[in-house]
Amino acid sequence: MTTQRQLDAVDAILAQWHRERPDLDVMPMGLVGRIKRCAVLLERRLGQTFALFDLNNWEFDVLATLRRSGAPYRLAPTALFSTLMITSGTMTHRLKGLESRGLVERLANCEDARSVLVQLTPAGLALIERAVTAHVANEHRILASIKPADMALLDDRLSRLLTELETAADPLG
Repeated sequence: MTTQRQLDAVDAILAQWHRERPDLDVMPMGLVGRIKRCAVLLERRLGQTFALFDLNNWEFDVLATLRRSGAPYRLAPTALFSTLMITSGTMTHRLKGLESRGLVERLANCEDARSVLVQLTPAGLALIERAVTAHVANEHRILASIKPADMALLDDRLSRLLTELETAADPLG
């Protein structure tokens, strides 16, 4: 017995395409549309929790990347911007903001005099410890309606899609 699911915003878009172009198989459009819409809505919900700590999404990402790198919570800027998939210019701008708030500091790299390292300050470490705890609790709340077996299946399928996307040659590049 199949349970009926509630219609979502993407269903309306697909119905319009079925009406206007019944010759097209728009099933992939539904999957991609739902993934994109989930991403936008998740960013919004995650951002609400980060705002409780006077952080936005990217600030949380930088602090969390440093925190999960392990003690002494220090990385080269290139490791940070490649992990976060942003440009070096964007990283420089973001670090300045976090540095001015006393959450990170730049230190000379004793292994390479031409470069610096970015490290969490004690204030940054204390802040990310509180924020990441609230973040994980928020993610549990967001996903609470999904059964564990369904969550594991969704995680597996999304991991497969992500692996495919990360390894596939870029047709435009």
